[in-house]
Amino acid sequence: MKKIVLMFAIALLPLTGFAQFKLDANGMEPFEKGKVFIGASLTGFDLNYSGSTDLNLGLQAQLGYTLADDFMVYGLVGYQHSGLSGVPDQFMAGIGGRYYISKNGLFLGANCKYVHANKSYNDFMPGAEIGYAYFISRTVTIEPAIYYQQSFKNHSDFSSVGLRIGLGIYLE
Repeated sequence: MKKIVLMFAIALLPLTGFAQFKLDANGMEPFEKGKVFIGASLTGFDLNYSGSTDLNLGLQAQLGYTLADDFMVYGLVGYQHSGLSGVPDQFMAGIGGRYYISKNGLFLGANCKYVHANKSYNDFMPGAEIGYAYFISRTVTIEPAIYYQQSFKNHSDFSSVGLRIGLGIYLE
């Protein structure tokens, strides 16, 4: 089931890219300098892989600002729950950036997170993502992304690859 959902999302990217291009031709400049970004996303849904977890579900909030056309910086906070017994819930905070490859919404991102879980686990996790900002109105987006987070603690158990589904708002 996981593979079917992921392949369906990837198959829809070319169709949505064409729709976004039409919006830009009508004068919409969604990623210009000075825009504020507010976002929230769900991670996990068992669509990620990590050697130490079974169920993995998280919530992440972002607040960003476009410093230049097509380049955004953001701060993030998040919470991650693991269904595996003995694995504590994680709290995270970090910073990141996005580069919008084209005006149709395709983006590359990088971030660094500090992750804390009870007294025994602290980790610094750099990550990368590729995603798509699909506009459902002039300012609101649905943002699927595929991500990778690298752990410095135990690479095989805490590093993860997954799918994130987010909702974003771009304000002037």
